[in-house]
Amino acid sequence: MNFHTRKWVRPTDLNPNSTLFGGRLLEWIDEEAALYTIVQLENKHIVTKFISEINFINAPRQGDIIEIGIEAVAFGRTSITLRCEVRNKLTREDILSIDKIIMVNLGEDGKPAEHGKTKIEYVKDRLSL
Repeated sequence: MNFHTRKWVRPTDLNPNSTLFGGRLLEWIDEEAALYTIVQLENKHIVTKFISEINFINAPRQGDIIEIGIEAVAFGRTSITLRCEVRNKLTREDILSIDKIIMVNLGEDGKPAEHGKTKIEYVKDRLSL
């Protein structure tokens, strides 16, 4: 799993227990899943269709640096299925895991559209030098 995004837990991200508000973390995960999908499917018109059970393992505190990892696990005709892990950058302690996030590729009409992808591709592999 690749951990591309790091976030610094700030005072504005905290809940009344002085730990990271779960909704803020889910916002960051949804954004990371969208960015990952846009790059993989080469289309900025995508939406989140489904997020499976969310397993909160440990609660980050103010000042912690967390990493968000996303990995493609399956390609559908119009969708891509991802897996997510979040960990503390410095301690490597697990924070959260999500087994399934389904992102859907949309056409210009806003309806699901085939994307034609069957495997993970990296930007460097698409560039012809």
